[in-house]
Amino acid sequence: MEDAYAKSVAEVLEAFGVDQTKGLSDSQVEQHARLYGKNVLPKEESTPFWKLVLKQFDDLLVKILIAAAVISFLLARMNGETGLSAFLEPSVIFMILAANAAVGVITETNAEKALEELRAYQADIATVLRNGCFSILPATELVPGDIVEVAVGCKVPADMRMVEMLSHQLRVDQAILTGESCSVAKELESTPAMNAVYQDKTNILFSGTVVVAGRARAIVIGVGSNTAMGSIRDAMLRTEDEATPLKKKLDEFGTFLAKVIAGICILVWVVNIGHFRDPSHGGFVRGAIHYFKVAVALAVAAIPEGLPAVVTTCLALGTKRMARLNAIVRSLPSVETLGCTTVICSDKTGTLTTNMMSVSKVCVVRSVHQRPMTDEYSISGTTFAPDGFIYDAGGLQISVLEFSRDRKMMSVLCSRKHQEIMFSKGAPESIMARCTHILCNDDGSSVPLTMDIRNELEARLQSFAGKDTLRCLALALKRMPAGQQSICYGDEANLTFIGLVGMLDPPREEVWDAIHSCMSAGIRVIVVTGDNKSTAESLCRQIGAFEHLNDFAGYSYTASEFEGLPPLERTNALQRMVLFSRVEPSHKKMLVEALQTHNEVVAMTGDGVNDAPALKKADIGIAMGSGTAVAKSASDMVLADDNFATIVAAVAEGRAIYNNTKQFIRYMISSNIGEVVCIFVAAVLGMPDTLIPVQLLWVNLVTDGLPATAIGFNKPDGNIMTVKPRKVNEAVVSGWLFFRYLVIGAYVGLATIAGFVWWFVYSENGPRLPYSELVNFDSCSTRQTSYPCSIFEDRHPSTVSMTVLVVVEMFNALNNLSENQSLLVIHPWSNLWLVGSIILTMILHVAVLYIEPLSALFSVILIDEVLKFFSRSPRGRRFPLRLWRREILPKESRDN
Repeated sequence: MEDAYAKSVAEVLEAFGVDQTKGLSDSQVEQHARLYGKNVLPKEESTPFWKLVLKQFDDLLVKILIAAAVISFLLARMNGETGLSAFLEPSVIFMILAANAAVGVITETNAEKALEELRAYQADIATVLRNGCFSILPATELVPGDIVEVAVGCKVPADMRMVEMLSHQLRVDQAILTGESCSVAKELESTPAMNAVYQDKTNILFSGTVVVAGRARAIVIGVGSNTAMGSIRDAMLRTEDEATPLKKKLDEFGTFLAKVIAGICILVWVVNIGHFRDPSHGGFVRGAIHYFKVAVALAVAAIPEGLPAVVTTCLALGTKRMARLNAIVRSLPSVETLGCTTVICSDKTGTLTTNMMSVSKVCVVRSVHQRPMTDEYSISGTTFAPDGFIYDAGGLQISVLEFSRDRKMMSVLCSRKHQEIMFSKGAPESIMARCTHILCNDDGSSVPLTMDIRNELEARLQSFAGKDTLRCLALALKRMPAGQQSICYGDEANLTFIGLVGMLDPPREEVWDAIHSCMSAGIRVIVVTGDNKSTAESLCRQIGAFEHLNDFAGYSYTASEFEGLPPLERTNALQRMVLFSRVEPSHKKMLVEALQTHNEVVAMTGDGVNDAPALKKADIGIAMGSGTAVAKSASDMVLADDNFATIVAAVAEGRAIYNNTKQFIRYMISSNIGEVVCIFVAAVLGMPDTLIPVQLLWVNLVTDGLPATAIGFNKPDGNIMTVKPRKVNEAVVSGWLFFRYLVIGAYVGLATIAGFVWWFVYSENGPRLPYSELVNFDSCSTRQTSYPCSIFEDRHPSTVSMTVLVVVEMFNALNNLSENQSLLVIHPWSNLWLVGSIILTMILHVAVLYIEPLSALFSVILIDEVLKFFSRSPRGRRFPLRLWRREILPKESRDN
């Protein structure tokens, strides 16, 4: 029953055909159970583990790497390699992909826990009236129409409409649903409000909320999915995870890389068509196959095998740094997403404020004989701790009259210096109506409360509650007869007025600076709250969100005001909005979706169950450390200190991480381009292979991987929070950057070839061949030469090439300390991790060259001899992977 809040008690009872004094009969219970279903949130189907695993490989860059691994294996087999050497590169690639898949599966498994956590808020039992008798039943057996009794401490078992008040008042904590900082008083009267939000439905008890005061009876109007909690579950199920900006950019980069690789393959094959008939190949078809293998080898060289591992490592390093900032990252990609955030939708209570209601101002009557009649004092301190000062200022309890909704006040009898005094506090209008005198602060005298004094106090009350939007209490006292031990409601008359107290949930001291940091960084902050508009506007003034505004029109909207706007005005409102008040769960998600349709990257904060759908929908959901388990499970990041300033610090960290990610991608791609240029130029010129596969793998994974990872430790640029967020459609590799990659890569490749040529032509330890002999090596066996053809199988020149490649790439790593800043500005020692990785890389490189067990890894002859030994054994001859015929190999391979 969706409109029960707008109907009277009698109308609701009639709609369900129930007698308030007897409850439902057994037959009615059965009928309603068939009609409305059980009071349980349906269990959603979880994604099978194998599907989660396969999903991690549904990525273009990953598919390219898988193809590279397969092709690498096939090429190795076609070249006669067996055993370990054939499986080395594919195995490394698959291990990298498996590690990345594991991270993805863990992240998605955590996300599904949010729906499980939601069930924890369902009540276990309920006190139900059926057949004229009360009984305690499992909450799952409730049906619409049941009469349920609730009292202090009860968890509301279903959505219910109040029908009878059994105490002076009933107060419910529904913060998990609405985010309200205080408990809410419930009543029996219907609510006439149009488009009523949860906060307006003061006669409805919502499933999962907790009764904190009083006792009442209510009729069940919604069970299971047809409750407020069920609506949140459905909203979470309808919310699909969006790809992060980095994921989108890496997908685009994968598409670009695929095109480049295809272009390289076609170009190399076409350029060498004239060489297909060379005698050394043994025919046109075999020549075509040979250059196809060369083209594929080039394509494999162009693929940065270590890229997924380095990206994951860099993001993991970012999570560690964010943890020091009290930002606990639950989803690795969200580390980078913060860097391109354009809008932060921040919850007010507890995030921008301390969530500790504190006295802020006190007003007392100074004297009735002179002006000003009243004095106002400001109280410092923002927590519950007894700390603070009063500025601008020249005990035993025996009996308590608890607060009630009809009196709107409470009183306590205290004894001090053998004198009994009753102190009262409550709503100003209730207290002042019971006062006949007023206490003067100057001399402690008590004078009659005249109309002039009353008007002065009313004006000051309006100032407190209106302009300052403080929650006000009035204080009063009454001297009681000596020895009196108790008080009654009748004693709350002829009181002496003491003063007014204005309270607020104070903003955190650091929020002002954080808001201004966001403004400088081009990030818009939208304050989202369930509080009323005037209270929220006052808070926005205090934190500086409205600092640049004189008129709030067009910047501050309640949820109902925003929904009532025409489409064009709503679009304009989204572009200017600073405050979104009086919201309920569906409004938060609606706001996120609306902002995302305008290409905004949205960060949403929240702590309650009500925030879960919006947290899940946002580009990055940020839960509070003190928040509900549901909110944390639905989020990408948790703030351990519940502090808005932490978000701003995390945004700066996210921007730095993206910049570093772009830098190491640049480094790895430029290095791979260098390898491609090296192999391509060598193939075009007709030279022997400058680098063998195991050397390429070593360079790509170790000598490139270590510095690339260290680039993740680059210090952020000084202006990182003074520039606008990058555009969502900004490519990881822009046209100008790619040109820079080509220039650097061409230099790296040509330098590598130069080292190779130097050994053959100029080195004292080399054969000192004429250049023409080097580029015609493939015809060596068909003509008379003054040197043995086996000289072209010597690994020394490829070792020189690899050494040149490694050294040049170490210098190239230093280029990536910053995208645009010169090394004269950002010195190498600004990132000691990078310096250390370069030193370590060079040590490893020297080790594999000169330490026998390690250098053996690069001895193809030694590996091949060992494998030949196994091939000669009977077991080896039965090895199922010996599929390749000798005749299809190029002639030089047959000669070898």
